[in-house]
Amino acid sequence: MVPEKSSTAERIYEVVQKIPSGYVATYAQIAEAAGSRKWARAVGNALHRNPDPGRIPCHRVVNAKGEPAGRFAFGGAVQQARLLEAEGVEVINGKVDLGKYQWQPEKPADRKNPPEFRGTDGLNDQSTV
Repeated sequence: MVPEKSSTAERIYEVVQKIPSGYVATYAQIAEAAGSRKWARAVGNALHRNPDPGRIPCHRVVNAKGEPAGRFAFGGAVQQARLLEAEGVEVINGKVDLGKYQWQPEKPADRKNPPEFRGTDGLNDQSTV
């Protein structure tokens, strides 16, 4: 849980740091995880002012269509695409396939029953509960 005293930008940076290499997230996805889906524009503003690109991988954030940012703060959309491709994310015709590369943050229910513990052995079969 993000501490209440954190600024919006700090919350955004905290979420962006969680996106693993080889995945992307959308502005709205980051906004929602940081506190409010309405903060999508604030995500863009915060990432444009990213104080530490080496630690806060803002290049992993794309728009809802999977397109790199037209005004990517550290070299434009072409540079953002290069950084993503270096991490194994395919950028084809200026878009990332979100179905393939979109990061899915852990949800509370997933923490209680991680996939590695679910199985067909019946020991943790939720259908019989």
